[in-house]
Amino acid sequence: MIKKNDKNQVHILPAGEEFIAFASSRLKEEIISAIGHRGICTLALAGGSTPRPIYQQLAKEDLPWEKVHFFWSDERYVPPTHPDSNQKMAREALLDSIVLPPDNIHPPPWGNNPTEDAALYEKHLLDFFGLTRGFPSFDIVLLGMGEDGHTASLFPHTPALKVEDRLITVGNKGDSVRLTFTVPLINHSRCVIFLVAGENKQKALKAVFSADTDSDEYPAKKIKPEGKLIWILDNNAGEVLINAL
Repeated sequence: MIKKNDKNQVHILPAGEEFIAFASSRLKEEIISAIGHRGICTLALAGGSTPRPIYQQLAKEDLPWEKVHFFWSDERYVPPTHPDSNQKMAREALLDSIVLPPDNIHPPPWGNNPTEDAALYEKHLLDFFGLTRGFPSFDIVLLGMGEDGHTASLFPHTPALKVEDRLITVGNKGDSVRLTFTVPLINHSRCVIFLVAGENKQKALKAVFSADTDSDEYPAKKIKPEGKLIWILDNNAGEVLINAL
C-alpha cells in the first residue's frame, strides 16, 4: 500500500525480505538522485535493529560510494567499539563492505564530555557544509521510531526536544547519554526516511499520524522536513494506518 504525493509518502510492505528490499531500493534511488543533482550525497544513518539488514542489502549495490558522505543522526555516548554503538553497527553492516575514502565517514566524537563533543560535531558539520551559522541541508536523514514515539535520540518530554538554535544536542534516555541531531536540523533535510518495523510500533504510529496528539509525547511527530518525508513500514507496524490513510 502506498500513499504518495510530491512531498509525503507512506509505503507499507510485507515484513521481512520485501520490506528490506524495498527500503534498500528506495534509499539507493535517493542516493543516486542526490549525486545527480549535487555531485555528492550527504547521508545521515540511523541506529537500532531495523536498519541493519537494510544496510547489509545496500552494501551489495553497485553505487559510486566515493561520492557518499556518511554521518549519524544520533549516537550513544559510548566508544565506537562498544556493542551499543550505532557507528559499530553501521560499519559492520555496510561501511566495512564497500570501498570509499576514510574521510567520507563522519562519526560523532567521543571521549571528552557529551556537551563538548556535541559542540565539536556541530562545528564539523558547519565546516563540512561551508557554513559559519545556520542549518545545513542533508540529502538524506534516516530515522527509526521507538515504541514510545521517539526518533533519533529525541525522547518524550526531554530538553533535547526544545533545542532550536543548535545542530547537535545531548539526548537522554534515563541514564543513557546520547548525541543527537536536533529537530530543526532534521527538518532542514531534503529527504527524511523513517524505517519502522514491528507490531509494538502501532500505538506510536497511530499517534504520530493523528491530528490531535502531542508532539512532546510522540517526538517523531515533530519531523516535518522542508523536503520529502518518506515512511517505509512493514505490515506488522503499518496495518494500524491502513484505514486511516
